[in-house]
Amino acid sequence: MRALFVDANDTLAAVTERLLREDSLPVGINRDPAISPDDLPRLLDGVEIMIVDHTAVPTAVAAKCAALKHVVFLGTGARSYMNPDELGQQGIAVHTIKGYGDTAVAECAIALMWASAKNFGEMDRGMREGNWLRRDALQLTGKTLGLIGFGGIAAEAARMALGCGMKVIAWNRTPKTHPGVEFVPLEKLLAESHVVSLHLLLNDETRNFLSRERIAMMRPGSILINTARGAVVDEEAMMDGLRSGHIGHAGLDVFTVEPLPAGHPLTKLPNVTLSAHSAFRTPEASDNLIGAALDHCRRIIAGSR
Repeated sequence: MRALFVDANDTLAAVTERLLREDSLPVGINRDPAISPDDLPRLLDGVEIMIVDHTAVPTAVAAKCAALKHVVFLGTGARSYMNPDELGQQGIAVHTIKGYGDTAVAECAIALMWASAKNFGEMDRGMREGNWLRRDALQLTGKTLGLIGFGGIAAEAARMALGCGMKVIAWNRTPKTHPGVEFVPLEKLLAESHVVSLHLLLNDETRNFLSRERIAMMRPGSILINTARGAVVDEEAMMDGLRSGHIGHAGLDVFTVEPLPAGHPLTKLPNVTLSAHSAFRTPEASDNLIGAALDHCRRIIAGSR
């Protein structure tokens, strides 16, 4: 069996090459992160395992890849790029990777929280334009961070926030416990949190989870952080909340459309701090990610013998 990393950027290609050194694993690397789905049948001619980072994999296109039997998606949110159920019906198994960047993403969420609370982005933009722009800040010590969804990333964010002297509360769809964290009903979390941070996988149940109605339940002037997926928030309702001041600030690493189009309304709001879906981009997380993908390939190939 052969595998191909179909859309490697320079960073992930270099990590893959380094981890493959002195390894006979049959994995090729296509160093073109800008491929389109229509390129996949050509690239995957005779290839059984596709490693994919960010390229959409429509079921109709995958069906044209005659040899393809496995998709190793570099992350957890495969459903944002493909339909695993439909692919399974085509005889193509989808493998995801969990936990590789929990610390990296949590650090980004906490960094966006601090940047939002201190209005660093707005002051930076103003000073670059020659304006001595001073803004009042929110002191986070003693304030409440509410985590919606509680997996590995949220657990790391809780650890960091507790170390900063914050109170941490959380809501999860299934019962959980965690040292130092109080689990509460969603309505209580929204009403009491000075900062709300989203940590939900995107699926049919969580799409637009933070709806207009739930945004209205949030503490007035609170900060919203999203390092999960853009579509877990009703984006129009969020922007209305930002314009009215009901949401005091938003720190966003993810968006409903990516890359964020030039001139998007979010880029024109002063109380938004933007990050280009880069929360997971650290050398440590990249090593974990590619290492786990190659382990998937090893297991698949070993199981085929």
